[in-house]
Amino acid sequence: MNAGISPSEAEQARPAGRSTLLRLLPVGLLLAALAAFFLFGGAKHLNFEALLQSRARLAEYTQANLPVALLIYIACYTAAVALSIPGALLLTITGGFLFGGWIGGAAAVVAATVGATFLFLIARFVLAGAAERRTGAWLAKMRDGFREDAASYMLFLRLVPIFPFWLVNLAPALLGVPLATFIWTTFLGVIPGTFAYALAGAGLDSLVAAQKQAYDACIAAGGAACKFDLSPSKLVTKELVLGFAAIGFAALIPVLLKKWRARRPSTKTHGMQE
Repeated sequence: MNAGISPSEAEQARPAGRSTLLRLLPVGLLLAALAAFFLFGGAKHLNFEALLQSRARLAEYTQANLPVALLIYIACYTAAVALSIPGALLLTITGGFLFGGWIGGAAAVVAATVGATFLFLIARFVLAGAAERRTGAWLAKMRDGFREDAASYMLFLRLVPIFPFWLVNLAPALLGVPLATFIWTTFLGVIPGTFAYALAGAGLDSLVAAQKQAYDACIAAGGAACKFDLSPSKLVTKELVLGFAAIGFAALIPVLLKKWRARRPSTKTHGMQE
C-alpha cells in the first residue's frame, strides 16, 4: 500500500496553497508599506509640531499648485487610512489649513471613505472566511444581530469617537456588513467630525497668533512658568466630543425602538387572553 500522496491529492493541494498565498498577498503589501513608512521616517512628519514648522512652506506650495496639492493630499490621506496609520485628526486639520474648511473637509471625507473601504475589502477577502470557520456559531449569531441593523450600528460607531477608526474599518468585514452599507454609512458618519476639524484647521494661523500673544504677554508680565502651548487638543473641545456622542446615540434610536417593541406584548395577544 502506497502511503505517499497521490497525484490527484497533490494537484488539489497546489490550488489551495496558491489561494492562501493570494489571500495573504494584500496583507503582506500593507505591512510592507507600513514598515516602509516608519523605516523612512514618515512618523517624524506626521505630528502637530512638524505641521506648525512647515505650514508656511506648505501653504506657499498649495497656492502655486492647487490641483496637484489637492490630489497629493487625498492620496496621502487615503493611504494613511488604508494602512491604519494614526494621524487622521492631524491630516484633517492640515486639509482645512491648506484648502479651507469646506474644500479640505470634502477632500478628507472622500479620502477617509476610500481608504476605509480599501481596508474593509482586504479584511473581508483575507479574514472573513477563516474567522467564520474558527468562531462558528458565536460569530454567526453576532453577525445576524449586527446585519439586522447594520446601518444604525455603523453610523453610531462612526459618529461616536469611542473606538479607533481602523477597528471600525475591520470589524464590519467580519460581521458581514454589506459593502454598499459600509460605504454610505462611512461617508455620512465621518462628515460631522471631519468638517468640524477641517474648519478648525482653517483657523490654525489665528490659533498660533493667539497663543503667541498670550505667551508674549506672560513673558512681559514676568511670569516664570510661561508656556507656548499648541496641540491638537486645543482644537478638540469637550463640547465638540459630546456633540458627536449625542448624534451617534441618535443613530441608535431606531434599534432601541425596535428592541423595545419586540419585548412589548402585542395589544392583540393581550386582548385575546382576556
